[in-house]
Amino acid sequence: MVFVRTTPPRPVEVTAVFPELAPLARPAIRLHPRPGSPSVGDSSVGGPLLWPAAGEPWPHCEDAHLHGDSGFRQSPAEVRLDRHSRARRHEDPYGPSFTPEEEAAMEQKAARLAERLDAGPPWPEECPVPLLPVAQLYVRDVPLLRPPGEADLLQVLWCPYDHEPDWKPSTAVFWRSAASVVDVLATPPEPYEANYSGYVPEPCLLAPEAITEYPNSLDLSPELRKVVGDWSRWQAAGADVDGSYAEHPPEFYDSNLANAPGWKVGGWPPWGRTDPYRRYCTVCEAQMVPLLTIASFEWDSSRHGWVPYEDRAACAAGRPAGLSPAQPTRVEVGSTDNMQLYVCPTSPEHPHTDLIQ
Repeated sequence: MVFVRTTPPRPVEVTAVFPELAPLARPAIRLHPRPGSPSVGDSSVGGPLLWPAAGEPWPHCEDAHLHGDSGFRQSPAEVRLDRHSRARRHEDPYGPSFTPEEEAAMEQKAARLAERLDAGPPWPEECPVPLLPVAQLYVRDVPLLRPPGEADLLQVLWCPYDHEPDWKPSTAVFWRSAASVVDVLATPPEPYEANYSGYVPEPCLLAPEAITEYPNSLDLSPELRKVVGDWSRWQAAGADVDGSYAEHPPEFYDSNLANAPGWKVGGWPPWGRTDPYRRYCTVCEAQMVPLLTIASFEWDSSRHGWVPYEDRAACAAGRPAGLSPAQPTRVEVGSTDNMQLYVCPTSPEHPHTDLIQ
């Protein structure tokens, strides 16, 4: 089933108020992931990958994953079952507390934890750890991608453990030609457990939407930052902006006119708690550009203007049983709920970089 998501027009035409920003416009594609049942032939978040059955081993993380266990870690299968159980109980609060499958899963989890505690460290999942699929993007769906050579498919995976120094999942990026995969790996390996349930993406289909973005005020030059902060410019242009922003107009600009929230390809990166952090290619020293933004939320309380028309009713309905419509992928990354993957503008084959904010 094909579905669409449509971002409402911005409340103010950026270049009408600030023509100086026109050269900074960048194309972006909002991915709008929504829970579904993707196949290997679909662009997806957290879905199955078109991965060859032979000739290319499934990627693993070779780092050590030492930690003190709290007893609350779960396998990816347990994470998914717990989510589905909560959703079912929300839909049928008078139904049985647990299904037979859920009771069996709880017994297995208790037995697994007891076995690990008896064995003592090191634990078997420490090294190597199979990576989890994060995103699969076909160029036919996301034409903004710039794959190398004959590739037409981007695949992103990560290790569901925190990694120093930023305490985030470690990512791996693969470009491939879909036509070159004849036999697909049917049952990829999964990690023994996830460091955190927010590192296990819920399988989602995508509704890619092309938009135009402008940089966050922190990405502007000091001169342009001063222009955006000049309330008289907003008034002179007749911009319909609440007077409560008169003391700090960049707040309105960043929330409503600059970079879009949520999962996206290209565009401008979000900033908030840190100043912009430039990344440079380790091969050619070119400044890296955003490839993929991984986000915990599609919108938040300060950015309701970005909620697609098709999600307005769900947004107004609130957050039932912790199953927020603003968090369709159930991913949670970083203190500011965003993680960026960067690519070299000179060659996508150069090593990618990632950044958590």
